Formats: sequence, structure tokens, C-alpha cells
Amino acid sequence: MRKLLSITLIVALGACTAEHASTTTENEVPADVAGATPPVSPPPVAAEVPAPTAPAATPDGDLGMATFAGYGDIKFGTLAADMGKAWGGELKEVGKDYNASCYFMTPAWVKAPAEFAFMISDGKFARFGTESTKYVAPGGGKVGMREAQLQALYNHALKASPHKYTDGKYLSIAASGVAATKLVFETDAQGIVTEWRVGLLPEVDYVEGCS
Repeated sequence: MRKLLSITLIVALGACTAEHASTTTENEVPADVAGATPPVSPPPVAAEVPAPTAPAATPDGDLGMATFAGYGDIKFGTLAADMGKAWGGELKEVGKDYNASCYFMTPAWVKAPAEFAFMISDGKFARFGTESTKYVAPGGGKVGMREAQLQALYNHALKASPHKYTDGKYLSIAASGVAATKLVFETDAQGIVTEWRVGLLPEVDYVEGCS
């Protein structure tokens, strides 16, 4: 009887041990899984930002872009077809429908050609002119100056001649060392500069522009 009881106890203990081992195995996380680094989400892809658009050419203010050789990167004699690229922006054609051999080109922001205009003669850039006080002529002259101021600025080298239509004058000076270019100021009867232009001969002396 005692022997039978011992056998029964051993069987019971074995079953309990097996059940405990099974439970432990089910609840354990494999070592290689437990120690693994959790997957890292890839960083968000940055939205592609378009390259900034180059600003359109704008008024130069008093930067003194006009010279006896041209205006900025546009040199006298440049083909009209190449001027937009040299200018760096759109240039509008003014008066070409009426006279294809002589007309003007202006930037998009110009409201009236008298403010800022490039003269085109026989397909090439011939002169620049303005009636605005914003721009500086080669040597420093500006619209609004008095004749005495202007002459002092240019060491009294400006040649005076009567205006064709008013009681004012033309005050001009030829370029030094630059082929066939000239600067011309126009004054009113009070001796105040009303406009100026610089460019090639003979176009710079066209009083009526392309008319």
C-alpha cells in the first residue's frame, strides 16, 4: 500500500512540473526578440521647394547704369533681338508698327516711354533717354538740375545751342575715347534740365525721336 502511494505522488509531482514548464515557456519572450531594437520609421520626405525665380529687371534708381558705352550690360550697337537677354527681363516694343527702322523698347514697368526708353535704329540699340528725375546721366547730371549746376559738374565742357522748339537750350558733350557717342541735355527757358539722352551719332541728335 505504501509503495502504491509513493508511485501516485511521484506521478502527480511530474505532471505539476510539466504544466509549470509549459506555462513558463508560453509566457517567455525569446532572447533574440527581446533584445532586438524596434524598427525605426523612415524620416518624412521633405517637400521639394522650387528654386526661387529671378526677379524681373527693375528701375536702377540712381545707380548710374547709363554710360557713354550703353546702359548696364546693353551696349550701343547690340541687336534688338539680344537686348532682352542682356537686360534680364521683358522689353516692350513701342512704335515698331509705325516705323520698323526706328522705334523704342521699354521695360515692362515703364508707364510712358518718356520715362525710360531705349531707341532702336536699324535693328540695333542706338540711344537711351529719360525725362525722369530718378536716373543719373554719365558724369552725374540729372533732370531738374539748373544749367549752372550742370556746367560746373562737367567743368564747363558742355556745348550750348538753341533749342529747336522752346526758349531753352541743348547742352551736349561728346564721349572721350568712346567711338561716336554723345550726351545731350535739354533745358527749358528757366535753364532747368527737362530731359537727357546718351547714344550714338546721329541718333542722339534726333530732336523728335523717331518721328
